[in-house]
Amino acid sequence: MRILIGNHIDPSIRDRGDLRAWTQRVVWFARDGDIVVLSAEPDQPFLTYATSLTGVNPDSLRILVPPTANHGGRLLAPEGLTSAAFLRTVRDVLGETGLDRVEEVFALWPSAHVARFAASLGLEDRFLGAKFFAQGGGELGNNKATFRALAAGIGVPIPAGAVCRSRSEAAAATADLLAHSGAVVVKQAHNGAGVGNQLVLRDVSLASDHVGARHLHYLDSDDSREVEEYWTQRWDWASAQGRFPVVVEEFTPHEVSVYSEHYVADAGTQPTEMGTLHYVGRRLSHQVVPLRGVAHNIREQLLHGGTRLAEIYRALGFRGHLSADAVVTADGRVVFTEVNAQVSGSLHIYQEIAHHVVRVTSDPDRSVVEYHVPPTWAVADFATFLAAVEELGCAYSPETRTGVIVSMPAIPLVAGLAQFVFCIAYGTDTDRKIMFDRLDSRFATVPANTYTASDHVGVPRTRMP
Repeated sequence: MRILIGNHIDPSIRDRGDLRAWTQRVVWFARDGDIVVLSAEPDQPFLTYATSLTGVNPDSLRILVPPTANHGGRLLAPEGLTSAAFLRTVRDVLGETGLDRVEEVFALWPSAHVARFAASLGLEDRFLGAKFFAQGGGELGNNKATFRALAAGIGVPIPAGAVCRSRSEAAAATADLLAHSGAVVVKQAHNGAGVGNQLVLRDVSLASDHVGARHLHYLDSDDSREVEEYWTQRWDWASAQGRFPVVVEEFTPHEVSVYSEHYVADAGTQPTEMGTLHYVGRRLSHQVVPLRGVAHNIREQLLHGGTRLAEIYRALGFRGHLSADAVVTADGRVVFTEVNAQVSGSLHIYQEIAHHVVRVTSDPDRSVVEYHVPPTWAVADFATFLAAVEELGCAYSPETRTGVIVSMPAIPLVAGLAQFVFCIAYGTDTDRKIMFDRLDSRFATVPANTYTASDHVGVPRTRMP
């Protein structure tokens, strides 16, 4: 039996708003008899659907919801885990001998509060890396500035750039990089999927749609005062009001974004999967596992660099799942861009859906792609999407091991505009495209120019909270 915690980055680091749907992906990792901790009661249709694919009896799962503080169930309040009332609830559910039966405490985000929760129950040894995380290691391990220092120290290739702790440093670094480059990328220390990145351009031809940078800024001239003005305007955003350092790095034109995932344990590290990330309109559109169709030397560079990064994070004290992200440049080099030292948005795709449900390495080979619902789609809810999938002949078939698998609940935050992710298991790219195009024809009813990349995905600016 395990305790699975469906949390996300602590609001004290970055406030992500409503994460009820996204964190329910923890259900994919559940096994019979597990305790699942969520910010709110799970979406029952999704729980029934996901467990029907994993073979888990949903009635055997014990769902617990800690006190929500001021978050109203939108996200798991970290302090709720260690409240006296919730700890009593967990002990009551486990019973007198239940603590001995807990094999693991598993959390999507390695919060210090999870470490304190485990320690309060006498389960600190069941939460790997607990001592590291209890001292704020989750923030350290997921900080893009920390990544650059560690990667540079061990010689893993990264883009040219600098970690900046003031506006003057950022302006100087930007000017230095622009002296021999047409663009730089500005990165917040904590954000994901390109949402915290801004591409600052002097050469407008470099503004490619496949770049993971939601925000764009065009420089009209070579005047240094323009760079200084940019940082006067954007320093507070980039630094989260001065709370974190800012990364400024040379924009690296590339062919594809890739990642190498690893599991970090006391005894060592091991690679778990490699895949590709695809950006459309500067938004993360989809990712594909396993990694196929790349040259052997690319695969070797990715695995070698990812392994070295996993080992240095292990030396720090990090334990658990880790993803090393990189880009493949036009001349065939793999350049690493960040490490996500947490349960990434890829683990459920490859570990549970691709390898457990679809069995991608069985004969014949299959691949799995997970799509974010495009901003042009209007999907009312989970039931509507599943009905369309069935009607269009795209439902997942265990016999062919192909079809659509919905990987998180479709909870509309705005009426008629549910934002969620779904997978397609497929044999060939033609099969994948046929299924996607059928769904696109059904749901693409929102004009393409309704949103910019900087908008909240699928939520018009005029309707944002």
